[in-house]
Amino acid sequence: MKDEKNFELKTTWAQKIGYGVGAIGLDLSYGLFYSFLSYYLSSVLGLKEAFLLLLTPIARIWDGVNDPMMGTIVDNTRTKHGKYRPWILIGAICNAVVLFLLFTSFGMSGTKLYIYIGVMYILWGMTNTMADIPYWSMVPSFTTDPADRNMVSTVARTFSGLGQGIITVMTPIILPMLSSGMTTDKGYSASGFSRWAGVCAVMLVVFSSICVLTTSEKNVVYGEKTKFSFKKIFSVLAKNDQLLVFMLFAMLSNAGWYLTSGTAVYYFSDVLEQPKAQSLFQTIGAVGSVLGLLVIPVLSKWMSKKRVYQISLGATIIGYILMYIFGPVLKQTLLLDIAYVISSTGIAAMFVGQTIFLADIVDYGEYKNGERNESITFSMKGFLQKMAYTIQTIILFGGLKMVDYNKQITSGTPLSDTTKNAIGIICFAVPSVLIFLSLLVFSTRFKLHGELADKVHEYIVEKRSGEKE
Repeated sequence: MKDEKNFELKTTWAQKIGYGVGAIGLDLSYGLFYSFLSYYLSSVLGLKEAFLLLLTPIARIWDGVNDPMMGTIVDNTRTKHGKYRPWILIGAICNAVVLFLLFTSFGMSGTKLYIYIGVMYILWGMTNTMADIPYWSMVPSFTTDPADRNMVSTVARTFSGLGQGIITVMTPIILPMLSSGMTTDKGYSASGFSRWAGVCAVMLVVFSSICVLTTSEKNVVYGEKTKFSFKKIFSVLAKNDQLLVFMLFAMLSNAGWYLTSGTAVYYFSDVLEQPKAQSLFQTIGAVGSVLGLLVIPVLSKWMSKKRVYQISLGATIIGYILMYIFGPVLKQTLLLDIAYVISSTGIAAMFVGQTIFLADIVDYGEYKNGERNESITFSMKGFLQKMAYTIQTIILFGGLKMVDYNKQITSGTPLSDTTKNAIGIICFAVPSVLIFLSLLVFSTRFKLHGELADKVHEYIVEKRSGEKE
């Protein structure tokens, strides 16, 4: 048999960076949707919390069908450009159009506005899936080498963080500059959101095009074409026990993070009444994200992936506890910002770990069941993220409804202390509980590390070497 090392396919730095650039565009759309859509709908358009509490679960029911369906379509794709890159570009263009429309109300109001937002909301999820699933599904196709795969994932997550950083840091600054007509007391308007969404939409297409043009799919495995069926989806989930565990612990931790990213605009705009202070908060968080990405290669030399991930979640929990103490309790904004460095460091490392784990789970599925099911497996990533957003929405809008947030905002009444305290708890206290539960599930149920991970890797490399002979 040939030397297995000859078949450890690796990527160049140009390919890593080209791939990572695509994540910037995707996360411009993703970040605007998850971090600012709630505020846009509730505080700018004045939509009622009950509608948003109803809309999100309905969208998730459809995503339960749409996401794995898209995964099946990608798995069945056969083109001279590969099976992932064509869909990344198609999905990016479609998502860009819908992103602009979602944040553009065309002066509508009443029932017509509610219907329009409902349709655009669901279409955003569908078009995001078209680009997101093939993008992250590409990771195993680049390389079979674990270290190189870790680096590809780290680079992609670095650029992903950059995309979200552009949104979270720049939006509070740019929105007042782009806004005209009727604005909130913080300087935000529907026109500002529409124009900013248009800029992000253009950048989404540009960055996705760069990704498609600078990458290649070297380790693509084409299986037999299959038809979409729920039986197939349930079969993949039932046979891959580690995928189910992953979905649970990732959904819990992501929901915690989304609560902060989605509620921060309420905290800084409505509680502190300093909307631009959110930009400094997010800039400091970006520093933590960079630190998180830098420490992963260092820690990985001395610790297992499991231990690195546990440390990441532990740091995140500590950071959140400190943020709640320094923010809502002690009202010390500077100390709040410093504590955010700790949690954002852990979050950045956490997201890289999740990407690596999911690529390993694809290999594990082939090792255990003889089927890779790459795109179906990665479609679960998108679905769990949307489920995490659903948890965020239920907690956020459920809490805001309980304290009559919408009634106070639409009537121009100053927010009560009860409402302000509720926003602080949702933003900083609840996430620490969700991430602790995630750490508990991961530590006790996730087994794809150590000896089992080594066996899976050896099996895949040996199998690929046999296919090359």
